[in-house]
Amino acid sequence: MAMNVKIRWGILGAGKIARQFAAGLQHLPDAKLMAVGSRTAESANAFGNQFEISHRHASYEALVSDPDVDVIYVATPHSCHQANTMLALAAGKAVLCEKPFTLTAREAEEMITFARTKKLFLMEAMWTRCFPLMGKLRELLAAKPMGEIQMLTADFGFRAEYQEEERLFNPAMGGGALLDVGVYPVSLASMIFGTPTRIASHAKLGKTGVDEEAAILLSHSQGQLAVLSTAIRLETAQEAIIMGRAGRIRIHSPWWRPTTMTLTREGCNDETMEFPFTGNGYQFEAAEVMRCLRAGELESRLMPLDETLLIMRTLDAIRVQWGGAVSIAQGV
Repeated sequence: MAMNVKIRWGILGAGKIARQFAAGLQHLPDAKLMAVGSRTAESANAFGNQFEISHRHASYEALVSDPDVDVIYVATPHSCHQANTMLALAAGKAVLCEKPFTLTAREAEEMITFARTKKLFLMEAMWTRCFPLMGKLRELLAAKPMGEIQMLTADFGFRAEYQEEERLFNPAMGGGALLDVGVYPVSLASMIFGTPTRIASHAKLGKTGVDEEAAILLSHSQGQLAVLSTAIRLETAQEAIIMGRAGRIRIHSPWWRPTTMTLTREGCNDETMEFPFTGNGYQFEAAEVMRCLRAGELESRLMPLDETLLIMRTLDAIRVQWGGAVSIAQGV
């Protein structure tokens, strides 16, 4: 793909996350938001009017068939990710699929196998991986100024008012804290330590059976520990602290949309590093997708598909420890 040609995006879905992504794309001069697909013409037109999109489709099938679209961002609820992604891949489109990638590892494996068979780009939209601060963090983890990393603490919880029919509290739609925001600290632990060798977890299950709060302990091959928590009924500090033998790194709140971190080392003054940016941050994952497409890469090195699959297996294993009370655990 030529470097000077704009990459044409289509957005599948017209909800809140789709609007945030569309706003982020406006900060990329080499991107063109070409099309939107919704379940009704009314919502597609409303979305198109807001973002001045020329191609407005009243079905997802029409969107993925649009010849003027290069890549599709799947922005539907968790429970629709697999079907919508497979639809786009079957039409020959590259796909950026919103997190969590799927409801279960089995679904994720099917998507990945299909994309690889079709030789099409596919990536989980774990936007945190793509922020400038995270690039610097990966450099520090490689250089080890804080010594060998031994422990991570990270949390992501927010308070939502209980609404039984709302997506967050609906197990059939992948509701609960773990899949909605707990995937962020689990993904961070994966980036730092790799796949866990042991998992311990407890959750408070609400009236509908979804996890409203959960605590997770991951043990890794060299004895490293990740102590994680997540919630949808209470707000947590939303910080991450990475601890080594000779120091630590604190990613300031909100660590999942990071702009500031502080390096503390023995015998040294604290070093605070800031990475401000314009826009809402969604442009960074879109830019990574476009970099890959222009380079002819079918996967992102920031969020490889094999790692996405391993993270999904970790999420499956966590839910199994809750006694199968969450219905989607039956898909493991």
